[in-house]
Amino acid sequence: MNNIHWFPGHMNKALHEVEEKVKVIDVVIELFDARAPKSSINEHLEKVIQHKKKLYVFTKADLADPEQTSKWQKHFRTEDSEVLVVNVNDKNSYNSISNAVIRLGKTKWAKEMARGMKPQPIRTMIIGIPNVGKSSLINLLAKRKAAGVQNKPGYTRGEQWIRVNKDFLLLDTPGILPMSYENQEKAVNLALLGSIREDILPNNELVSVLLKFLKEHYPNALKERFGIETIGEQKEVLEEIANKRGLLAGSGRLDILKAESLLLKEFKDGLLGRISLEWL
Repeated sequence: MNNIHWFPGHMNKALHEVEEKVKVIDVVIELFDARAPKSSINEHLEKVIQHKKKLYVFTKADLADPEQTSKWQKHFRTEDSEVLVVNVNDKNSYNSISNAVIRLGKTKWAKEMARGMKPQPIRTMIIGIPNVGKSSLINLLAKRKAAGVQNKPGYTRGEQWIRVNKDFLLLDTPGILPMSYENQEKAVNLALLGSIREDILPNNELVSVLLKFLKEHYPNALKERFGIETIGEQKEVLEEIANKRGLLAGSGRLDILKAESLLLKEFKDGLLGRISLEWL
């Protein structure tokens, strides 16, 4: 598989904006897709925010393997960070995030009071790869439609300050991916999750990786959805999916390309069960 490059011009601009704005930020809220937390990390951004208090928010945990999510939570928790698993569409998540930001910002308030100042709102920045649920979380925190939501990478653009409540402000930033991936496994994971445009990697290569992973870690993943008892050769699996779903090309032939697209979409949508691509 060739090295994968995917860095649209607006992301380069956004990366420089983040580097500039982070200087005035107190707490960074970083979103990870619970199905692949390690692949969700932008290592360039990690260097930029390394000295900041961090709130790691796991999204899409309802699609992930709960046992693995629990392990990843413990893995990311440090003295200067908190880890939350949230449903970005659940209003109860608002209080969890607000309380975590306040806990992380107490040091800043203590310093301000020690200087005789009135505690100022905690300035936060929300970052994350595309299609990780960032816009939905922003709208939840703002209690209004402050950000556009669309299920495709690279939709959110520009930046804006949002007053969440009297205690903290939120700076929205666009989803940013690294300029390239030397670790191709991470790139494939993000393509499977829908954070890299679908046309960046051929579907047959993605299907090959997915089937190999499912066979090793979730051998029954195709049983309930497609009635496939054993994950065998890729061609046989795709033919069986096409046959079960009536996916036909011209002259009544089974449409393997449609079967590939269907399998990838149903995985991405969580219809094959709760599956995590990264294990601890």
